[in-house]
Parts: sequence; C-alpha cells; structure tokens
Amino acid sequence: MSKKPYPHNTDIRESILEVLSKHPLVKPEEFVDRVKEALEEKGFFVGLVTAKRVWKVYEDMVKEGDIYDYLGVVQKGGSGDRGENVF
Repeated sequence: MSKKPYPHNTDIRESILEVLSKHPLVKPEEFVDRVKEALEEKGFFVGLVTAKRVWKVYEDMVKEGDIYDYLGVVQKGGSGDRGENVF
C-alpha cells in the first residue's frame, strides 16, 4: 500500500472552489471539514491539514480577488491599512 500524497496549497485552493460551487450555503463551522472531505476524495492525506491552513488559503484567495468572501469571514483592512473613509 502506497502513501497518500500530502496536499499543496494549490490542491487546497481547488478543493475550496469545489466546496463553494457544490455547497454554496455551507456554514463557516462546516467549511474546513468539507474542504478536507473534498481533498480525501481526491486521494490526499489530510491528517496534518489544519483549520488554520485552510482559512489562510481561503483568506489569500479573497484578498487576491480570486473569489468573493462568500462566508463573510475575511476582515477588511489589515494591520497596515488605514481603511478608506467613504464619507
């Protein structure tokens, strides 16, 4: 029996897109488990994939403009941002 491969961030990105397209109303509480399930279905070992890593990849995708923040969990303006006053 051969070992299952460990997923790269690109694999996690693909699984995030898959989960959001198949389950558009997924709750943030279920999101990480759904992403791990999608990775397992593709034959990856997810034993060491942490929730922090999944959320970091999701946050990067939102900040890079690859996806909209469907889950509403990414904060606007980082520590270096002052934000923009719209008034």
